[in-house]
Amino acid sequence: FVIAQLGQSLDGRIATPTGASQWINGGAALDHLHRLRAHVDAVIVGIGTAIADDPQLTVRRVPGRNPARVVIDLNGRLPDTARCLNDDGTRTIIVRGMQAPRQPNAETIRLPDRGGRIEPGVLTNYLFAQGMRKILVEGGATTVSKFLDDRVLDRIHLLVAPIILGSGTPGLSLNPIAELDAALRPATPIHQLDDGDVLFDCDMRDLRRG
Repeated sequence: FVIAQLGQSLDGRIATPTGASQWINGGAALDHLHRLRAHVDAVIVGIGTAIADDPQLTVRRVPGRNPARVVIDLNGRLPDTARCLNDDGTRTIIVRGMQAPRQPNAETIRLPDRGGRIEPGVLTNYLFAQGMRKILVEGGATTVSKFLDDRVLDRIHLLVAPIILGSGTPGLSLNPIAELDAALRPATPIHQLDDGDVLFDCDMRDLRRG
């Protein structure tokens, strides 16, 4: 089971043009993210998010255990000071391309890349084989978009804050479609969080066309 989470503004932005992204969503959305972490076996982020946000990828705001941290870093860009590399007893996996160096202070796996990217299905199948059956794709937008484009996601939680940025980094950016018949229309229950953010719970296993 693979779920993704993405927080964005009303106009679909996850950051300003300068890269500022804290705090688009409120505390209730952050609590929700930590609950998701507590219920999965592994949490995946791309190298852009790992560098820009320097997340710990641990469960701190709610009770629960830490999932394994998985960072997609094909070319070895992750600094040794990254907080996801903290020696805190949490398993950390760095995903590298076949020719990239190993990460000295974390578990490193090498997977074949195609055109400078790891196929989402290849990575999730590897993690499934390692016993990690529930996976959260936490970011960033490029990584979540790749997983959605490749139809690897079972669910996506879009957390929309009542704020309009007007410009900046878009949330989802998928392969273009020519007609609305090709649009994805998942079954989507909607929940309003305590501080005004709205959760769109998109079930990607239940898609309607047209």
